Amino acid sequence: MLFRRFERLIDPFREGPAGMPPAGIIGFYLHYLRQVWPVMLGLLVIGFFVALIEVALFEFLGRLIDLAQTTPASEFFAEHRNALIWMAVVTLLLRPLAFALHDLLLHQALTPNLTSLIRWQNHRHLLRQSLAFFQNDFAGRIAQRVMQTGPSLRDSAVQVVDALWHVIVYAGSAMVLFAGADLRLMLPLMLWILGYLLALWLFVPRVRRRSAEASAGRSRVTGRVVDGYTNIMTLKLFAHTREEEGYARGAMQDLVERFRRQSRVISGMDISITCLNGLLIASTVGLALWLWSIGQISTGAIALATGLVIRIIGMSEWIMWVVSGIFDNVGTVQDGMRSIVQPLDVTDRPDARPLEVRHGEVRFEQVRFRYGGEAAQGQPAVIDGLELRVTPGEKIGLVGPSGAGKSTLVNLMLRLYDLSGGRILLDGQDVAGVTQESLRAQIGVVTQDTSLLHRSIRDNLRYGRPYASDADILEALRKARADGFVATLRDADGRTGLDAQVGERGVKLSGGQRQRIAIARVLLKNAPILILDEATSALDSEIEAAIQESLETLMEGKTVIAIAHRLSTIARMDRLVVMDRGRIVETGTHAQLVALGGLYARLWQHQTGGFVGVD
Repeated sequence: MLFRRFERLIDPFREGPAGMPPAGIIGFYLHYLRQVWPVMLGLLVIGFFVALIEVALFEFLGRLIDLAQTTPASEFFAEHRNALIWMAVVTLLLRPLAFALHDLLLHQALTPNLTSLIRWQNHRHLLRQSLAFFQNDFAGRIAQRVMQTGPSLRDSAVQVVDALWHVIVYAGSAMVLFAGADLRLMLPLMLWILGYLLALWLFVPRVRRRSAEASAGRSRVTGRVVDGYTNIMTLKLFAHTREEEGYARGAMQDLVERFRRQSRVISGMDISITCLNGLLIASTVGLALWLWSIGQISTGAIALATGLVIRIIGMSEWIMWVVSGIFDNVGTVQDGMRSIVQPLDVTDRPDARPLEVRHGEVRFEQVRFRYGGEAAQGQPAVIDGLELRVTPGEKIGLVGPSGAGKSTLVNLMLRLYDLSGGRILLDGQDVAGVTQESLRAQIGVVTQDTSLLHRSIRDNLRYGRPYASDADILEALRKARADGFVATLRDADGRTGLDAQVGERGVKLSGGQRQRIAIARVLLKNAPILILDEATSALDSEIEAAIQESLETLMEGKTVIAIAHRLSTIARMDRLVVMDRGRIVETGTHAQLVALGGLYARLWQHQTGGFVGVD
């Protein structure tokens, strides 16, 4: 119960402040630490008492030696009973209690919960990033930054709190205790403090810079290694192992050099502090012995000064490594901020409302788009002044050469990117003025590059309808002609059928199997608007023919926009829209466009080779 009480002091899944975390390093730290300020304050207060009790133990040691020298052994316990009882209370009760509270706050409240809170809030923020954000970086590097930022921020914050009190309490208490014995005992410690601060002033900024460089190097290595693992099939097919080794080695060699530069600075700081510590011991102990020899201080004062100086030296070496660790962690946090502190490219307007689709009309009005937004002014537009109306329930096919803008157009409709100009309306509602979640909930999509989650078949299908029953799932699989192979699936852990795991991006399934799972998922979703982007590209002709009836069932009563390079798959659409260089150049039925003798007719002729008759 005691552990649970402390574990519940911080909710690791709290919402957190809205918007992007601050861009400055101090603001970034405060963004998370202020959410757990009662626990941090408690740790700060307890840390003060822990340090104070530790110093008190050395003061007790000096007093015991003096009392033992000035009191007959037979009268020692009777005369100093109260002082001894107080020493016992501090040693046996207050010290364990203070350390226990410190450990409970640190290990039960902060360590698991603050780490998870930072990771959770950063993950939620990044999930709302645009498609372009993830296309411009390595997925592995982004994940590494999310995972490492939490513990690094937590550790550096806790280390600062602990080091702060040890420095203030030990140095301050030592000055007071030395002054009580003899003011001259303060001199070596004062000179040592000045030298210690000078060493930190010289070395700490260099440690911080080197730590940031090393952290960036680690991210670079991770990105290259994960990129190779993710594309292992390409690596194997092209016998590219040696080249891949060289690519990774270049980043690793750079990381080694960065670590060496960091280690040189740390070693220099270590040697400097060690020399200062040697001077402190020799000067303090020598001065204490001289003062005792001339009768200025007691034997207990020698024990106090010697013991406390040795403790301060141990503390100084600990603080040196703490400072190094702090800036190593700060460097990791700064590296993580490169991914985390990024504004959202595509956001809901403050007054955004849920999309309501009653009929399924789609209108593109003077749509313009170029990748890169305002920064790409002067670059050719991918979509340029496009006008198109799709009536409710109409099924159109988008046709055109590669790079014509077909997939970009449907991505804009899904608002994966924001328009450069114009607007897209669904049943008269501007997609820029509705919530992204409601927009995409009303559109079913089957893409050319079908990517499944590394989860079970059931979990993947329930992306279409989260609470679908197994009966609904099996019916969708049957309609997609996927029930046969799903029943035979078995993964490495012995899970079968709907429970079988499909591997990263669905790698354990063939392209055709993945595509049929994707079609079953959209069948479950049953959205009023349907986008088919090369939906049957991964299927052979026999399987395509087998599920054609299911696709027609899927399209029934829906507004459909289909993209296909294989023109035979969309020739039966109500209308074909031919695009080239971001513009609509032809529109009509298959027969009309073939008779027109334009771009579509040429594309059709190239695919049929002049041997297939045209209706």
